[in-house]
Amino acid sequence: MRMTYRRLALGVLGGSLLVTLLGCGGDEPAESAEEAPAVESATKARERVQAYLDAVAAKDVAAGRSQFCAVMQPAFDAVATGPSGDFADHFEVSQAQITEVGPGPRGEEVSARVLVTTDADEVIRPLLFTVTRDGADWCIASETPGSTAPASTGTLEPTETQPPPSPQSEPAPLSAP
Repeated sequence: MRMTYRRLALGVLGGSLLVTLLGCGGDEPAESAEEAPAVESATKARERVQAYLDAVAAKDVAAGRSQFCAVMQPAFDAVATGPSGDFADHFEVSQAQITEVGPGPRGEEVSARVLVTTDADEVIRPLLFTVTRDGADWCIASETPGSTAPASTGTLEPTETQPPPSPQSEPAPLSAP
């Protein structure tokens, strides 16, 4: 009877050791499978925001509007080309860079900084975009003023920085107040 328990214990121990040795790489694909959607969502979020920043720099209102979720497009239409809107005629976006992408409470959060030139003034505007999945597609769900913390990379060098205004749910204007 003792031999049976000892053999059973050794068999279980040996079997679990064998499974551990052979299966040590078995958990990696599961972790990679979990990481794949996170990488995909961060990539899609970055692409949407970059397309929007490119549209702002090019003053292409239709391309900018198409990056927003359908529910946000009426708010975009109301402010985008107004005197303080992202597509206002009296300023130019000479540089724009994405500084960080990461998960947030409502989707992927993408931080960006844009260098806005109005007449002789240059101002850096930090922006925070929330990008979500809408069916099979990704879209910008909100744009708000971002943090004034310095970017970890890039070449934007402000001559003046602007304190962040209170958060809002509509697209934030890029121009200086």
